[in-house]
Amino acid sequence: MKKVIRKGVLMLSILTTMASYASKVSYTSTTTGIKKTVLILENVKKGHQLKIIDSNGIVLYKEQIAKSGNYVKDFDLTTLPNGDYFFELDKDCEIKITPFKVANSVVTFNKDNGKIIFKPVVHKRGDTVYVSRFSFNGNPINFKIYYEDSPEFIVKEKFENEKNIGRVYDFSKARKGNYKIVFKTEGRVFVENINI
Repeated sequence: MKKVIRKGVLMLSILTTMASYASKVSYTSTTTGIKKTVLILENVKKGHQLKIIDSNGIVLYKEQIAKSGNYVKDFDLTTLPNGDYFFELDKDCEIKITPFKVANSVVTFNKDNGKIIFKPVVHKRGDTVYVSRFSFNGNPINFKIYYEDSPEFIVKEKFENEKNIGRVYDFSKARKGNYKIVFKTEGRVFVENINI
């Protein structure tokens, strides 16, 4: 069983690394003198979400990617008030965050301070549930498993300073029905629903 878990975690790490897509940001000026930011995202998939978020966590722009391939779009970010903002690309297994600053209609990107939040992955095979998560920095994560709409959890796990997490849960003797797994990490909450 441990061998299966190790192989699963290794495969998750490899797939997550391969799933990291390149993104480019460039600037152009139009004939009207407006400076536009051209966002280029390579190899995106239909259904990924792109957001522009301010430093208070307010979503200013939200778009669901309509088709797979390369995404190219012009943004006039110079009209935003002075402050710190983020482009956030929410993909299958990760959220890629690119910060930028607007100061007196000048937009400055700080890709060096960008980060990737790896989402926890839940996979069910029969009555067995696999939970895994990869993190470059071993950021803390905790999760609870609830039965249906019960406020009481049946499993509680907490991890700190662990880059690869892999757990296997045997539900063969558990009550049949719907379960909810609630993950908390890096200021985010992820919810996965499974049926046993």
